[in-house]
Amino acid sequence: MKLLSFKIAGEETYGAVVGSGVVDLKRATGNKYPDLKAVLAAGALPEMEKAIAGKTADYGLGEIEYLPVIPNPDKIFCIGINYGTHMMETSKVVPEAPIVFARFANSQVGHLQPFLAPPESTRVDWEGEIAVIIGKTGRRISEDRAWEYIAGYAPYNDGSMREHQKKDGQWTPGKNFVGSGPFGPWMATRGEIADNAKLNLVTRLNGMEVQRATSHDMIYSIPKLIAYCSMFSQLEPGDVIVTGTPGGVGSKRNPPLFMKDGDTIEVEIEEIGVLRNPVKAEVA
Repeated sequence: MKLLSFKIAGEETYGAVVGSGVVDLKRATGNKYPDLKAVLAAGALPEMEKAIAGKTADYGLGEIEYLPVIPNPDKIFCIGINYGTHMMETSKVVPEAPIVFARFANSQVGHLQPFLAPPESTRVDWEGEIAVIIGKTGRRISEDRAWEYIAGYAPYNDGSMREHQKKDGQWTPGKNFVGSGPFGPWMATRGEIADNAKLNLVTRLNGMEVQRATSHDMIYSIPKLIAYCSMFSQLEPGDVIVTGTPGGVGSKRNPPLFMKDGDTIEVEIEEIGVLRNPVKAEVA
């Protein structure tokens, strides 16, 4: 299945992509689960599959307002320097352990929603990434069992305000501006993506390809990231691990290239879909 969160007529709901539309699963299941995170927490993905069997779409994809795939995750773990190409362009060395930092849920936006370029930054950068959505609770998960804890995968743009990422040596401010974390358009469930499949990741700025890599290019694999994050934190359904960006970020180009008002940024996982956002100057 391809599952998404969205608004229709001002109401938040969630559903499954069917053809060129979406089945409203909140309605189809009698409001049994308030949101997609609750569906995952209840282990109800099989119930969702039954709910869409034989159904036609309730709404066209053009009728809905996309929300972040999981609008309300308990935790968003982001991984730094996890591709060799990005390690080289940043002149870093392979870290002893994954570099983990946090993103806050209210920094996220959905597909087609504006990526906000704040007035406090002139170095607004993209980071196309593969997001892993956790499907069940786990602590100290072994690498060989890590796939069992995955609900699905989605494109993510870990947008960065570079001045604020660098100022104090901590990455949190530069990674948490409102409207800087596009997540969507939907997640492909684990049943659609074979474990350890080679996912092809592409980022485009105004149609120009600026990043390309595969999930097999990661320094720390998805199972290693799940094992590491669950070592120090208990993973919960709906948690998100944003697995790192490959080389090609704007700040390391010569000359540097940054996003500005009027641009369009896309992050595609070829096996899942395209996350597209217009860049809009935020009014202070």
